[in-house]
Amino acid sequence: MANKLLSTAKNLQVIYEDNHLIVINKRPGDLVQGDKTGDLPLSDIVKQYLKEKYNKPGNVYLGVAHRLDRPTSGIVVFAKTSKALPRLNKLFAEKSAKKTYWAIVKNPPPKSHDTLIHFMKRNTKQNKSYANKKEVPDSKKAILDYEIIKKLNRYFLLQIDLKTGRHHQIRSQLSAVGSPIKGDLKYGFDRSNADGSIHLHARSLSFIHPVKKELLELFASPPHDVLWNACC
Repeated sequence: MANKLLSTAKNLQVIYEDNHLIVINKRPGDLVQGDKTGDLPLSDIVKQYLKEKYNKPGNVYLGVAHRLDRPTSGIVVFAKTSKALPRLNKLFAEKSAKKTYWAIVKNPPPKSHDTLIHFMKRNTKQNKSYANKKEVPDSKKAILDYEIIKKLNRYFLLQIDLKTGRHHQIRSQLSAVGSPIKGDLKYGFDRSNADGSIHLHARSLSFIHPVKKELLELFASPPHDVLWNACC
């Protein structure tokens, strides 16, 4: 495990770092924070990276401010100080950060651009959320804007602006309009991707720095594969 931690930390894709924050381009398959699987989480890899880079003895502080689904790639922000973490938590809780995602689908949505509004109900046993057209008990309103920004050979690239942050929101809402994300078996795509990923990528994030109070605009390149490369 120690050797894997060291080698993985060396391959970390750091987008931005200062005294208070470190921003990573997460690979599909990486777990942001430890769970019952016992798999090595990204948070531990980032701690190891900081420990090596700054030759720090003992434990390294790192706060998890938000998460991405395991099969999803893209921007993840961590706090390096206890001062930054509660401010980051508040920023994400209040939806003050602007998040943009890219998704690749085979079946285009009904319109070239639109706003999708559903009422999401989560099933914790299935680890799945269902998008309902009308409000149902224990549901939460979910809103996103999407636009088709590129037509590929057999697929379409969508740009998605999240207005709310519900569990599996993009995956569930796109599936509800007949456009499941490539590789997303859980939400209706017909085949999984060979590496277990789905073609959903947290492309950009902009927010006011919690300490410096300056605007941060961050971008993450999608993973290297034939489809993502065609998008770029």
